[in-house]
Order: sequence, then C-alpha cells, then structure tokens
Amino acid sequence: MADYQQLSHRFSPVFSKKSRILILGTFPSVKSREQNFYYGHPQNRFWKVLAEITKEPIPTNIQEKQQLLLSHHIAVWDVIHRCEIIGSSDSSIRNVVPADLPRLLALTSVEAIFGNGAKACQLFNTYTAPMLADYPELAQIKKLPSTSPANASWSLERLTECWRKELSPYLS
Repeated sequence: MADYQQLSHRFSPVFSKKSRILILGTFPSVKSREQNFYYGHPQNRFWKVLAEITKEPIPTNIQEKQQLLLSHHIAVWDVIHRCEIIGSSDSSIRNVVPADLPRLLALTSVEAIFGNGAKACQLFNTYTAPMLADYPELAQIKKLPSTSPANASWSLERLTECWRKELSPYLS
C-alpha cells in the first residue's frame, strides 16, 4: 500500500488582470506534478473540453495551454497549497493548507469560480470560502463535472456541453 506524502503545490496559478473565470481543481495529480502544469494526465479531458468550448485547437504544450486560458480570460489554480496525499487520490487528501485565493482575486477581474469536480467544491467550501470575506459575491463555487479519467460515466460530449452551458456567459 502506498504511503502518504506531504506535498506543496509547486507551480503558479495561470491568470491575468483580465481573467473573468477561475477554474479550481483540488491538487495536482502525479502526472501534473511531473509536467509541472495543470491537467497533465493524458486521459484527463480538461484541455479537450476547453478547446471545444473556445473553438481553439487542443493545446499540446504548456505555452499553448497558457495561451488558450489567457486569451479567453480563464484563470486556473487549485484549492490546496499543501496537503498529505497518496499518489493522485483526491479521496486520500488530508491536513490541508489552502491556497491564498484572496491574493489571486485581488489581481484579477474574476466574476465566477468553478470547481472541476465535487471534491474541489467540497474543499473550497471547507477551506476557502471562509477566507473570502472581502469577496462575498465569490464565496459560492459552481460545480462542474470532473474532467478526470476517473469520471468515466461522463462522455466527452456530455462534459463539453455541461461546461459550455456554465462557462459561456463569462467567455468573451
């Protein structure tokens, strides 16, 4: 059986002053940690979903991924700054230190926060929402179905349609 590791988030959020949407995950997977960027598992559908919604090519490297996000005013980060975790298992997460979301919000134009999956929303509500006294309009997170390969009950088409419906009002 694998052991817990105490890990800190090692890469920065992607955002600009013009970011209107913030998409939060939980904590980087093993593959994302290896690549030093978000949603690095080849089976994760995050980049395919965003490419389809924004009518852009699927990005293949970090620079293209950053460009896709920034050109559509999307910020990406994770709820957790530091935790104990076994591999990539969100269900194993314990001893959470949340990311400094108020700092990021002060530097952006975020109008809505979305959680990539139920666990991101649960962690946000537990650890982050209480930190948002200066941003009461953003203390509510909107749950999106997870793009993780573990969420196999959602087809790519169904994921894309749900994400499109939720994100479209904020995309320019």
